[in-house]
Amino acid sequence: MPDLGYGTNNNHWMVQVQKIFYPLLAAIGIPSNIATFLILWRKNCKLSASSRCYLMAISVADTLVLILIVVLEMILHYYTTESFWYRQPWCMIRDVFNYGAYNTSTWLVVGFTIERFIAITTVQLRTKLCTRRNALYVIASVFVCSHVCAIPYLWSNESLKDNSTGHYVCKYSSKVPSCFVEGLVWFQTTLVYIIPYIIIFLLNGLILRQICLSNKVHCERNNLQLQATRRFRSHKRKSVILLVTVSMTYAYLCTTRFVTQILIRTLHYGINRRDYLQGINVAADVGTMLDLTHCAVNMYLYACTQSHFREELVVCAKAVLYPWKSFEKPREYPLVISEI
Repeated sequence: MPDLGYGTNNNHWMVQVQKIFYPLLAAIGIPSNIATFLILWRKNCKLSASSRCYLMAISVADTLVLILIVVLEMILHYYTTESFWYRQPWCMIRDVFNYGAYNTSTWLVVGFTIERFIAITTVQLRTKLCTRRNALYVIASVFVCSHVCAIPYLWSNESLKDNSTGHYVCKYSSKVPSCFVEGLVWFQTTLVYIIPYIIIFLLNGLILRQICLSNKVHCERNNLQLQATRRFRSHKRKSVILLVTVSMTYAYLCTTRFVTQILIRTLHYGINRRDYLQGINVAADVGTMLDLTHCAVNMYLYACTQSHFREELVVCAKAVLYPWKSFEKPREYPLVISEI
């Protein structure tokens, strides 16, 4: 997925940073995503059934991104002379799986944002649309459509032997017109950055606006009415915090790569991506590192924002660290007001 810059000078500090960063990212992200999936599978953590489905699906998609892109592509690129995916047929199908997984991860966040927006802002549609069944339908559709959108990458790459080194490299195919590759890059940029950014920022802005208006209305009510709605508002606030944390963290971590990709394709098209004397190349690689980081941090975001998830995480951590001891498991949390 990223432009790896084959033949990059291994002595450059940016290369050394990436050699350390990507194994560390995989070591932190993959176990945390698996732990998140298992916790949400076993306990409701006072989340709605639809929210749990989305969060579990996101953890699975993020794990696939970390395995396919971080482990099998980035780490093997930096720690092996010639990775298996430099050769056919892996060179052709690699990006289909990579972009399919990345598209899935991105659009599950978008789907979660839309679903939470409906649950938080509308009463009539909440019970009809924000259900476990509908969430599973959306998740399956996102998975299929994301991989279908990646199928054109079957014709974008080819495996060639570098005469100077004797090793195979995987690069854009010389048999396809440049407009095809250029169109593919812009299509992918629009699919995973431009459209998701518009949806995420728009819906989060509308939610925050509604909260401000809602607070003004509550301030005009008497104390008895405020006490009656306090519990509902507490659960609604937690749902908003979870939504904003997940969606905005994704948006902010991906911004650098989004901007650098636009700059490379417009102002620096044809630049040698192996030349780290060009500041845009350093910025682009930093953007890729931040972009992939969002696939490894969700468990820590949930732990910071959801107290019940944090309790379950502590119990699991103690069970792993001290398997000979028995710990009291937190109670199963009841569902509350359809768990907004």
